[in-house]
Amino acid sequence: MLFLPKMLVAQSLPPILLAVVLLGFSPLQGQVAAPAVVRPQREAQTLNSSELIQLKSALADEDAGNTQRAESVLRDLVKRHLGNFDVLESLGLLYADKGEFTAALPFLEQAAKVAPSSGLAYANLGALYVKMDRKVEAVRTLQRATALDPKNVQTQTNLGLALMQINQPGQAAKAFGSAAEVNPQDSDLLYNWSVALLGDGNLSKAADVLSRAANSKSSAPMQALLGDISERQGQFKDAVEHYQAAVHLDPSEANIYALGLEFLRHWTFEPALKIFDYGLSLYPENAHLLSGQGITEYASNNYAGAAQIFARLLSRDTDNQLYADILGRSCSLVSDPIDGCGSLISFAQKHPKNAAAATYAAASILQGPAEAANLQLAQTLLNQAIAADPNLPDAYFQLGLLEQQQGRWQDSAATLEKCVAMKPTLSKARYRLALAYSRLGQKERAKEQFALQQKYSQQEKDEVNAKLQEVTTFLVTSPPN
Repeated sequence: MLFLPKMLVAQSLPPILLAVVLLGFSPLQGQVAAPAVVRPQREAQTLNSSELIQLKSALADEDAGNTQRAESVLRDLVKRHLGNFDVLESLGLLYADKGEFTAALPFLEQAAKVAPSSGLAYANLGALYVKMDRKVEAVRTLQRATALDPKNVQTQTNLGLALMQINQPGQAAKAFGSAAEVNPQDSDLLYNWSVALLGDGNLSKAADVLSRAANSKSSAPMQALLGDISERQGQFKDAVEHYQAAVHLDPSEANIYALGLEFLRHWTFEPALKIFDYGLSLYPENAHLLSGQGITEYASNNYAGAAQIFARLLSRDTDNQLYADILGRSCSLVSDPIDGCGSLISFAQKHPKNAAAATYAAASILQGPAEAANLQLAQTLLNQAIAADPNLPDAYFQLGLLEQQQGRWQDSAATLEKCVAMKPTLSKARYRLALAYSRLGQKERAKEQFALQQKYSQQEKDEVNAKLQEVTTFLVTSPPN
């Protein structure tokens, strides 16, 4: 009598999520189906006829959903046959199917020891390791499984997924490629292979592999992936067309975000803003889309609009240092006080080691009324910033500005001298230092600082682009929602 144990499928990292691992984008919608279950034939020689009937009945009960009765029978059989592969494997798979991975592990490990030449045993054990996030063990075990059974598509696929989890896309591509040799028409497999190739930097082959999929033009994930490939190849027009196709096929947060980011990445701000606005009309609370909208406003010189958006985001995620940083940048570039900028103060007080946040908070205070209480709070925040980072020139600039508002011109000169020593090209510090020297009667030194202010102010216009690049990078590096 033959017993056909099933294969455990590793699904802890669905194929569609490979793009998230590589690119940092929000998960694409949908789920790629796992390949078909593989059932090798195996003779259960150590069970008598009655026990074979019990085993077959237990498997039938499991298939019918009667897992409690199946478990009871299988546990009894294991007690009597600790060296029987079929019984061990069946009980281990029952627990794995129920999500009880810790319970399944000793039985699948023992099954692999009992049958060291079974590719199935190591394939199932490796898949379980994937589910348990034991990445290194998963790779090692699945490599043994593929060595024993190199033509098994599911095992090669699981190995590819495990290799992606330990950031080895080149090796993963080889595993997916081996699986594709056996099943060259599997579109899900071609997608995974292409993602791995992209991660390994093999762009032309990634595009070629994905083009083999019959549904590449009708699949939103594949169009989004083709957009990623085109972007990396420098083919920006093609990238936009693919991202637009993905949005047309599936207007998900991730697809809309990717399209908006593509426009923003290449400084095409008006269409970027339209895309983010469209996305927020569908998903008004999506933080990633709000971030994209805020940074597009920042890039368009609408610093007040950017500040309001990031103040809103910071109110929802009060410990998010990236939100606070971009809010601070925006607030530092507006001429009039904005209500949202006040949230920087509470953030800075809550995070005393964040020198930039304390500096931005003090700057927002100094934009308001020069009341004694406000100036004292600004002084406290600036002292906090300098204690956290004694080499932050902006903190010294704001301190010098505060001292001038208090009429402390001699102190401000000393403070601003420290500032320009750290950052000689900071034109606003040169201007304030010139004012200090002028008040102190040092006319020649004041004249020298005014000249330097004129010289460096032109250079700072170029630095605006660098600052924009910094905040745009935030969109790529920040975690997806």
